[in-house]
Amino acid sequence: MNALDTMRALASQGEVLEASTGDQIFRSGETGDCMFGVLEGSVELTWNDEVGSETIKAGDVFGAGALVTADHRRYGNAKAATACRLLKMNREKFLFAVQESPMFAIELLASIDQRLRDLKDCSK
Repeated sequence: MNALDTMRALASQGEVLEASTGDQIFRSGETGDCMFGVLEGSVELTWNDEVGSETIKAGDVFGAGALVTADHRRYGNAKAATACRLLKMNREKFLFAVQESPMFAIELLASIDQRLRDLKDCSK
C-alpha cells in the first residue's frame, strides 16, 4: 500500500477533482489547506520562476506541506500537464488517516523522500 491508496480508501466522491491540460491547481503564495494525490494523468510543479520543475505522475502525492505547516503558503505552482483526476485531502482527513493508520505517515514520508532523491539525481 502507498499514501495514495490510503487517501483513496478514505475519500468521498466530492474529493475527486477533474483537471484539463493546463488547468492551474494552485499558485505560489496562495494559502494551502489540502494535499493532492494523482489518480490519473500528471501534474507539473514549478518553482523559482519556473527555474525548477518536477512532474508528478499517477500514484504520487503532492502539496503535503499544507497539512503540516501552520499558515502554509504554497511554495510553487501546480498545473495539470495532462488531463488528470486528482484526489484532494484536507487537514481533518489527514489527521484522521494518521491516527487510524499510522503507516500512512510512513508512506507519505517515503513518497516525499523518493521525490527528493529523484530531484537530486536529476540535478547531477
